[in-house]
Amino acid sequence: MKTLLALGVWCLLFVLCWPLAILALVAWPLVWLLSLPFRLVGITFSALFAFLRALFMLPSRLLGGGGRPLAA
Repeated sequence: MKTLLALGVWCLLFVLCWPLAILALVAWPLVWLLSLPFRLVGITFSALFAFLRALFMLPSRLLGGGGRPLAA
C-alpha cells in the first residue's frame, strides 16, 4: 500500500513538474545509500539495548521474579 501511494505521488509530480520527478527518481537510490549506515547504527544500538536489558534482568528471571515472559 505504501508503494502504491508513493507511485501515485510520483505520477502526480511527473504530471506537474517532470524534471523534478526525474530528479527524484535518480536521487532516491543515492539517498537510500546515504541513509543505510544510519539504519545499521540504529539496528546495532537497538540490539545492544535489548542485550543489556536481558543481561540486567537475568538475575531476577533466574530467581523466579515476576517479569514479563520472553517474546516468541
